Amino acid sequence: MLKNLKLKQKFTILLLVILVVGVSFSGIALSTVLQQNAKEEITAKALSLIDTMSSVREYTITQITPELTDDLTTKFLPQTVAAYSAREVFEILRKRPEYRDFFYKEATLNPTNLRDKADSFETQLVERFRKNKGLKEVSGYRQLPGGDIFYIARPLAITKESCLVCHSAPEAAPKTMIERYGTAGGFNWHLNEIVAAQIISLPASRVIDKANQSLFIMIMLVSTLFVAVIFLVNFFLNREVVVPLKRITRVAEEVSTGHMDVEFEQLTNDEIGNLAKAFKRMKLSLDMAMKRIKRTYGNTGST
Repeated sequence: MLKNLKLKQKFTILLLVILVVGVSFSGIALSTVLQQNAKEEITAKALSLIDTMSSVREYTITQITPELTDDLTTKFLPQTVAAYSAREVFEILRKRPEYRDFFYKEATLNPTNLRDKADSFETQLVERFRKNKGLKEVSGYRQLPGGDIFYIARPLAITKESCLVCHSAPEAAPKTMIERYGTAGGFNWHLNEIVAAQIISLPASRVIDKANQSLFIMIMLVSTLFVAVIFLVNFFLNREVVVPLKRITRVAEEVSTGHMDVEFEQLTNDEIGNLAKAFKRMKLSLDMAMKRIKRTYGNTGST
């Protein structure tokens, strides 16, 4: 099949094969790199959100709770609870398009509010932080019925003694809090104990889609570059090889039919130019040989 194709067509097929193979391998490599970059970028944003929520907790514990402690004797105010403040602020953040897919939870083993109760997977995270005090961060993917999610978690420890007012023993907690949440959970916490994990999660498709979007752009750029190279190579091949070869072929055909007045032009000093030069010498030798034959036969005829 290839034997019947012209040189330009063969080069085009070769370059197209290189394009397909190159784009395929580069796509695989880029996909891995871009997914890692997307994961790191989203992780950085998630960690920033956790830092923000930690700041909200700190502000609530140090600024809000002390001011409203006396009011807790008559009415329980959830605004004095750090976890409540952090969750409410995060829900406000989620109203912005760039944070809509993010979710925040303080997954707690022994929570006051059951909405903070850690499930089996989250419990394993908290236990992991408890066993390894030096572990400051965990991230990965988790399978859920609604689809895979990407999560990042940090340990949450009791670092303020003021937190133990509500979480040490039921007898020490405000009665208004007991009336609202009961005594089933949220007690017997200790200072510096890791009681929960701050978890930011989002659909795994968010990471994959971001990587795929970048991959598509990169593949388009690489493909465009390859197509431009194919065009330039074909243009150069046609100008520097195909056209000169056609010219040499045409002159050679004329010489073969006895038209010795045509000339092989050597326009360059490259291989094509040297070929034209060789054909020129061959034509000269052929012309001399034919003249010699004519003289020989001419002398024989006259004799």
